[in-house]
Amino acid sequence: MERQSKNTLAITVHCAAPIEKVWAEIENWSAQGDWMLSTTVWLTSEQRTGVGTTIAAFTGPFHRRYPSFSALGLLDTMTVTVWEPPTRCEVIHTGAPLKGSGTFLLEATGPDSTAFHWSETIDIHRALFLIGAPFIWLGVKISLWRFSRLFKN
Repeated sequence: MERQSKNTLAITVHCAAPIEKVWAEIENWSAQGDWMLSTTVWLTSEQRTGVGTTIAAFTGPFHRRYPSFSALGLLDTMTVTVWEPPTRCEVIHTGAPLKGSGTFLLEATGPDSTAFHWSETIDIHRALFLIGAPFIWLGVKISLWRFSRLFKN
């Protein structure tokens, strides 16, 4: 039997906005559901930003009705482990079904342009990762495209 391993997905999207404006959108946790595909995001701590902030995200076809249809989606709980505004946020996934880490890295590419580098390292059985990775990648790619559209004039 193949053991669990760490598997990484990474995507970059370019945003037509200064780095501070892009960061402000990223740190607005509850608004992330506006651009994340089929996902609702909320804070689970009183702390809104910084190391130690806890967040939950439910992804699924009935995400706006969570927890009524919780069997039809994935609840992802996270804790912020690195907080370096306006360039870097790292989280650790703390839920039972999903373990690993995630990084939001912003890079100013001009006075009004920013590269948003997203990556996830998922602890999962290699075979399951190979089956699920294309779907995860596509969902995140669509979500990040939607995010970048927030900055179109």
